[in-house]
Amino acid sequence: MDRLRSPGGCVWDAEQTHASLGRYLVEECYELLEAIEDGDSRAVREELGDVLLQVLFHARIAAETPRDEGGFDIQDVAGALVDKLISRHPHVFGTDGGPVVTSAGDQQRQWDELKRSERGRSGPLAGVATGQPALALAGKLGARAARFGLDVPLPDGDGVAEQIFRLAYAAGAAGEDPETALRAVARGHAAALAAAHRDGGGGEDEAREQGRSGED
Repeated sequence: MDRLRSPGGCVWDAEQTHASLGRYLVEECYELLEAIEDGDSRAVREELGDVLLQVLFHARIAAETPRDEGGFDIQDVAGALVDKLISRHPHVFGTDGGPVVTSAGDQQRQWDELKRSERGRSGPLAGVATGQPALALAGKLGARAARFGLDVPLPDGDGVAEQIFRLAYAAGAAGEDPETALRAVARGHAAALAAAHRDGGGGEDEAREQGRSGED
C-alpha cells in the first residue's frame, strides 16, 4: 500500500479517499458473507484478504495525515484492537482472574457494562449502526428494546415498510436475526428461479429480449 499510494505507484489507488472506498468495503463484506454461507473455504480465504485490503487501504490513507491532526497507521489500528480485546475480556486477561463468566449470557452482560463505561456509552442505541441494512436495523432495535425492557408503540399502518418493520422488530426481540433468515429464503428462491430458467421457463422471454436488441 505504501508503494501503491506513493509517486510512481498506482494512479487509481493514489486518488482514493475514505469516502470513495466506502462502497467497496460494503461490497467486500457481503462477498465474504456469501462465501461463508456457501461453505466455500477457498472463497472465504480470498474474501478475507479482500476485506483486509480495505483495512490496510484506509489505514494507509489515514497515515498521510499528521498525527496531531488525527492521523494514524495500521499499527495504531492493531494496537487499539488489542487493547479493546483485553479490556473487554477481564475474565480472561485480568491479573486477578477477572469476574466469573460461565455462559455467553454472562459475557454479553459484562460486554454491555464495559461498553457503557467507554466514552460514556449508554442507552438502547449505543453502538447501533443506523447505516446498516434496514431489516437488520429493525431487528437490532427490537433486540435492544427487549434487552432494556422498553415497550414503545411500533409504527402502525398497513404499508409494506410498516409491516416488514414490525416483523423484523419482533424477530430481533425474540433473539432471532431477521436479516440472515430473510437472506437465506431469498437465496433459496434465487436458486429456484435459476433452475426454472435452465429448465426452459425463461426461453421465450429471452428470445423476445434478443429480438428487441436486434431491432434496436
